[in-house]
Amino acid sequence: MKKIPDSELIINPDGSVFHLHLRPEQLADRIILVGDPARVEMVSAFFDTIESRTANREFASATGFYRGVRLTALSHGIGTDNIDIVMTELDALANVDFETRTVREQKKKLHIVRLGTSGALQPDLRVGDLILAATSIGFDGLLNFYAGCKAVCDLGMEGTFVEHMKWSSRLAMPYFVHSSAFLNELFAEFTIPGITISAPGFYGPQGRVVRLPLADPEMNGKLETFRYGEKRILNFEMESSAVAGLAALLGHEATTICTIIAQRVKGDCAPDYAPYVKLMIELALEKMTGF
Repeated sequence: MKKIPDSELIINPDGSVFHLHLRPEQLADRIILVGDPARVEMVSAFFDTIESRTANREFASATGFYRGVRLTALSHGIGTDNIDIVMTELDALANVDFETRTVREQKKKLHIVRLGTSGALQPDLRVGDLILAATSIGFDGLLNFYAGCKAVCDLGMEGTFVEHMKWSSRLAMPYFVHSSAFLNELFAEFTIPGITISAPGFYGPQGRVVRLPLADPEMNGKLETFRYGEKRILNFEMESSAVAGLAALLGHEATTICTIIAQRVKGDCAPDYAPYVKLMIELALEKMTGF
């Protein structure tokens, strides 16, 4: 087996992986990802027992048991660049022997759900609705750096979208990736499925104007009217495309659920959205411990 060089997968002196500061034995097979480290506390507050906690930069974790099922709650910070770190290191923890620095012959499949917040792009969606990212559009271009990305992407949707948007050649090529069919079915009872956009920023890339004007002032209007059969774009967030895409390439099951906290079409917002997030966590935990 080919040995992974020290420079390509950095292992800390305590045996933990470089950024996440988790050791292989501290990772559960069922994982809840959240952006904010403080939200790890919201998730782990439901746990019956906690085995371990770690913290490094924006990456905090808690592994424990909820109703007899072992889970890890992990924060990832903001953006698909952080997801590149998180998904790669989670897979290494599951499928690389840290002693020999070789990939294990028997691969472990992780079940990963990201719980986030987002802004709605359709007028019929309400603050508090839970959106399931059945398909994600990556505006970030991250997945295009990996071999085999076309095999896990929906090239038909991509082509139709690029034509509809009159996509600028100065932007990264968008990619369309479907999340886990198994997890999507698991969460179907309390979510609204659709297309989610992962934007590489919070302001301009999501059509917000503070002082800087937009290169394409009509972008959000075009996003609202895009259709691929009966599918439509429901919301903006900043991570789901990388979660789904890297999971598909690595052989894991992953999806994203987002609470709507801003209605971008109507201009509404819920600054105190903690109750919506807490409900989302409760519903997700019920399903994550039920299979």
